[in-house]
Amino acid sequence: MKERKQAMTQSIEPREYTHIAPRKVAFLGLGVMGYPMAAHLRRAGHAVTVYNRTAAKAQAWCAEFAQWGDIRSAPTPREAAHGAELVFCCVGNDDDVRSVVLGADGAFAGMQSGAIFVDHTTASAAVARELAAQARERGLAFVDAPVSGGQAGAQKGVLTVMCGGDATAFDAMQPVAMAYARACTRIGESGAGQLAKMVNQTCIAGMVQGLSEAVAFGLQAGLDMPLVLEVIGKGAAQSWQMDNRGKTMVEGRFDFGFAVDWMRKDLGLVLDEAKRNGALLPVTALVDQFYAEVQRGGGNRWDTSSLITRLTPRVRP
Repeated sequence: MKERKQAMTQSIEPREYTHIAPRKVAFLGLGVMGYPMAAHLRRAGHAVTVYNRTAAKAQAWCAEFAQWGDIRSAPTPREAAHGAELVFCCVGNDDDVRSVVLGADGAFAGMQSGAIFVDHTTASAAVARELAAQARERGLAFVDAPVSGGQAGAQKGVLTVMCGGDATAFDAMQPVAMAYARACTRIGESGAGQLAKMVNQTCIAGMVQGLSEAVAFGLQAGLDMPLVLEVIGKGAAQSWQMDNRGKTMVEGRFDFGFAVDWMRKDLGLVLDEAKRNGALLPVTALVDQFYAEVQRGGGNRWDTSSLITRLTPRVRP
């Protein structure tokens, strides 16, 4: 936990930005993802107002990046969104999104006609469609835009963004979002971005379980697993998970990355959606229960690669 908290206040990593006309934007939610994403927006030349439920974090963000100027914090989402052409958001779940969007102090109440709300939260497709409909009634646009790439991707400004919503709104937000992304793609209408993120998380769950079993098998067999991973990583077994988590799994290091609690939240969204659309996800449901076992063992905040701790005591942190 100590390392995770420290990482939240690390400065972003330098990168080159495509020059576009500066925009007035707001960013709601300064967690491990939002903190660096908002900073990339400012470094790319946009005027940024931030809001965070814990005001001290917003103030810390402003202090850290004060040298760039043209930044401020606001006490409510409504005040943060006032006058902004685009309002970006990255919070925890459906209820958190509603809490910063709706109500007298919500962002929608402060947004001007024609402004665009971009939600980077991993949430349900249902809430995306719900809020998109309410935005239209107010003369606003709503783009659901969950991201993949984790905290490291946010700090480096190389996230992958999956979007759902009106094509015109997407075309307006995409060049701005590229401040912290290497790819930002419209998948379809409202909710499609969230559904694509569910596909992403389903793939990851299966891959991490397979990698966990492979590493545990190799350790049990007495193999030099760092060497084995180096060798097979040059062949058909290669994956992002193997390249970035294989070594730390062997070493039993899990105090970083994407937390088990977050993955269980995401898999819950996947399994709920599967009930609605009739998809069969037996492996995903099983891996979700494996993650529940990791939680019961105290691994709530461990990286998702901690699935391996179920399989061998050799990698217990």
